[in-house]
Amino acid sequence: MGEESLKRRKGEDKGREDRQSIQSHEPPTMNLQKQANLFLFPLGLGICMIVGTIIGSGIFVSPKSVLANVEAVGPCLTIWAACGVLATLGALCFAELGTMITKSGGEYPYLMEAFGPIPAFLFSWTSLLVTKPSSFAIICLSFAEYASAPFYPGCDPPQAVIKCLAAAAIVVITIVNSLSVKLGSYLQNFLTAAKMIIVTIIIVSGIVLLAQGKTDNFKDSFKGSKISVSSISLAFYNGLWAYDGWNQLNYITEELKNPYRNLPLSIIIGIPLVTVCYVLINVSYFTVMTSTELLQSQAVAVTFGDRVLYPASWIVPLFVVFSTLGSANGTCFTAGRLVYVAGREGHVLKILSYISVKHLTPAPAIIFYGVIAIIYIIPGDINSLINYFSFAVWIFYGLTVLALIVMRFTRKELKRPIRIPIIIPVIVTLVSVVLVLAPIISAPELPYLYCTLFILSGLIAYALFVHLKFSWAQKISKPITMHLQMLMEVVPEEDVTE
Repeated sequence: MGEESLKRRKGEDKGREDRQSIQSHEPPTMNLQKQANLFLFPLGLGICMIVGTIIGSGIFVSPKSVLANVEAVGPCLTIWAACGVLATLGALCFAELGTMITKSGGEYPYLMEAFGPIPAFLFSWTSLLVTKPSSFAIICLSFAEYASAPFYPGCDPPQAVIKCLAAAAIVVITIVNSLSVKLGSYLQNFLTAAKMIIVTIIIVSGIVLLAQGKTDNFKDSFKGSKISVSSISLAFYNGLWAYDGWNQLNYITEELKNPYRNLPLSIIIGIPLVTVCYVLINVSYFTVMTSTELLQSQAVAVTFGDRVLYPASWIVPLFVVFSTLGSANGTCFTAGRLVYVAGREGHVLKILSYISVKHLTPAPAIIFYGVIAIIYIIPGDINSLINYFSFAVWIFYGLTVLALIVMRFTRKELKRPIRIPIIIPVIVTLVSVVLVLAPIISAPELPYLYCTLFILSGLIAYALFVHLKFSWAQKISKPITMHLQMLMEVVPEEDVTE
């Protein structure tokens, strides 16, 4: 009993110190890496994170957009395979970066090491306000379309219903990931298993149909194709959107068990698995639908289910809902870490880098991310969002892979547990340049200019709030940080001395 009383007294003293520290503007600290049992992810969960995040709404939304740009089955399947190869090469570059610089935050710490704070800030500026929340919004809008479709047979669901459902999904996923890392990872595992069921059903059904001789839609598969630099680039945008997430583990590198082994293995196993699944799913679609029928379909996977699985076709929209939720959950989980790391470096409000005392999660960062994503569902046009999302994101993918090439010469002292051939980052960098410039040159549109201007506007924000650090901004942010910290019961992460 004496020991229990002593422990209880120590706990009360610690709680009192934390409260006094918050009120005195000197918050207590907490080290995420000390919470090993809660925060570290083994190899299996790493693969689940990659597969679960990549396979989401894209394979159920993008097939129409890829086909619409090339207008033939052969080029369509070729682009799906090529996108998988490009994603694998890009992920291998990120594997070297992630094992060389074992910090969470994806591209952010790599750009910081190679080029300094300004490119890193521009990445966080663009990611936090455009690419990550718009990706979350696109996935949740896709979830809402499939979830509401059964209730509106023969017509499109009202936009108000779709957007309310999408907002509800964002709120639920944000709450889950703010409350518990384990709960978020368990949800990810369940939803990944569910999506693999529907992927397996579609692939097996397609193989059976092919074995029965349904190959008519594959004859003269390159006939009537529309091949140009612009059309191929836009087709790649939509295909690569379906593969987006290949770099997700780099956002949680600090939380991986043995990242030197598990990061590259998760990539080498996970992304080729997704590529094979995507190509086979598209083959299955074309076994039951002509190019025209696929383009006219409101929901490709649902049309496939109606033709092949009737009367059990309800299985398809149900599991597509699980699939999109899984992708949204993985996106939220990893993007919250980017906000957290940027806050830790002083590039966003400090409160966003704080950790929940009760739940040991970067709750302020995750909540901020969810709020921005809800704003994006209001204008939500999925196809336009995908094009401009891809344009912005490939600027920074290319810049990050270029950072790998630069650090081969400028940071030779860094240990490289994985060292890929230099030709791989060179290829990825050149492809990213083509993907960024081709649509602008061949079919210029004002939104591309707006996107570029927004990225560059980050220079103004950096100069005002990071470089100059105006005193009035500090006076406003300090009381806001203190009150939010007390309200949310969050503290800064403890500095870890290596």
